[in-house]
Amino acid sequence: MRKTAAPSAVLLASPDDSEAQFYEALQHADLDHLMALWADDEEVACVHPGGPRIVGLPAIRAAFAAVFERGAVNVHPERVRRLHSGDCAIHHVLERVQLHGETGQAAPTAWVIATNVYLKTALGWRLVLHHASPGNAGDVQELVADAGTLH
Repeated sequence: MRKTAAPSAVLLASPDDSEAQFYEALQHADLDHLMALWADDEEVACVHPGGPRIVGLPAIRAAFAAVFERGAVNVHPERVRRLHSGDCAIHHVLERVQLHGETGQAAPTAWVIATNVYLKTALGWRLVLHHASPGNAGDVQELVADAGTLH
């Protein structure tokens, strides 16, 4: 695992900055960097695809440590949709994950649909929820309805 300095508030000036560093930490199996992106709150939560709800920093750290035992996660965020209101930002992300292929064969692609929630803190934008669900190739196409009158 690669060691880096914890990100500073300057580097976490926006939810987009935090999200970019989150995916970079996954791509480098950098547990310390990844954990530095989370808010210091006992109610932070994470759900890995098909897994249970994991609550609290120690449990989240243990879960990502187990993921990184298999190596870095070759994940790339695509089709990010953002909802930003005050000190809260919600990102809906289609993740493209390149799985480890057999030697000499192209690596298969998996799709994951994730929701990342960020809160603005005194230390910058911090992750409070990462919820990932298994997806499929059909999820590349989005169903988007025209905006209409709600009432």
